[in-house]
Amino acid sequence: MSETNKDIPNLAAGAVLVKSVPVPEDFEECKGIDYSKDSSYDISASELVANMKTMGFQGSALGRACEIINKMRSWRGKHKSELEDHEIKGSFDDNGYQKTTIFLGYTSNLISSGLRETIRFLVQHNFVSALVSSAGGIEEDLIKCLAPTYLGDFALPGAKLRAEGMNRIGNLLVPNDNYCKFEEWIVPILDTMLEEQEAAAAKAKDSPFDSDSFVWTPSTFIDRLGKEINDESSVLYWAHKNKIPVFCPSLTDGSIGDMLFFHTFKASPKQLRVDLVADIRKINSLSMEASHAGMIILGGGLIKHHIANACLMRNGADFAVYINTGQEFDGCDAGARPDEAVSWGKIKAEAPSVKVYADATLVFPLIVGATFAKERPAK
Repeated sequence: MSETNKDIPNLAAGAVLVKSVPVPEDFEECKGIDYSKDSSYDISASELVANMKTMGFQGSALGRACEIINKMRSWRGKHKSELEDHEIKGSFDDNGYQKTTIFLGYTSNLISSGLRETIRFLVQHNFVSALVSSAGGIEEDLIKCLAPTYLGDFALPGAKLRAEGMNRIGNLLVPNDNYCKFEEWIVPILDTMLEEQEAAAAKAKDSPFDSDSFVWTPSTFIDRLGKEINDESSVLYWAHKNKIPVFCPSLTDGSIGDMLFFHTFKASPKQLRVDLVADIRKINSLSMEASHAGMIILGGGLIKHHIANACLMRNGADFAVYINTGQEFDGCDAGARPDEAVSWGKIKAEAPSVKVYADATLVFPLIVGATFAKERPAK
């Protein structure tokens, strides 16, 4: 054997068995849930998530998300009695102390799914301060009050479904009749809203322009729909009841847009007008007035950016939790990690933040079970 060949094992050993530096004392051991222990049987959501924190990968991200949300919820500032009159803005708890203004964003597919009930729970019990949704998240909530969505399969062929009048959302099915029922429900409301707008405009004809008197915004439009649906299963019903604003800058990108389009012909030459500018002022002001601001964003795209951009107006959110499956390699905002938002000033540099790479229907029920729903809320 040549001298070179004799050295190969030593070289390999040197390459493979590189000596480690001492392990820092603050390192946590990676371990998961030991179901051989009696304490692991039938554990609560909060116990399950707490044990997943040291699991690694997205299990650890899930645990971190719950930690941040609990901090978001528990933060308290000054009492109203300690503030000047002009400082009494933002969110306050029942005892009069400043609390985090929480923005919850979600994409329409999540309302189509059974996550709607989880989101409704948060709104029903005033756990969030404002909602941002895409158009489908508005109309699907209302449509579900009129007729159900059904479970289907991702593999069902589109051409056959089209011929049968069935619309597929992933592995969910929405009969086209549901949208016909929605049209029957919403058109009389649009008629009434237009009449109110025209009457208010006529009354204000000789007065200075007052947009609040006769120009609807997406959030006031949505609030009216929440009032009209009058159904406790609805997210929008509880948002109206609890005076939680629902922002949707893409209001016309869906069935509501179809209904508004058709209504322009029905009502011609009159037309319902909706003001986007007043709503951007409203959500940005809500952010700027917040003592602390937190973001919980389910999904990406418009809803994610709209909340983050509102938080830019206050030099960044104080807490941020993202949950989506988007990747950042193509530069899209949907897939961007929280650190990218830090570079824009949309999340504060020192703010606790995390992105959970997961389908929200998998992890958000767990998160809510370990945080907001850990204890039965007060009536």
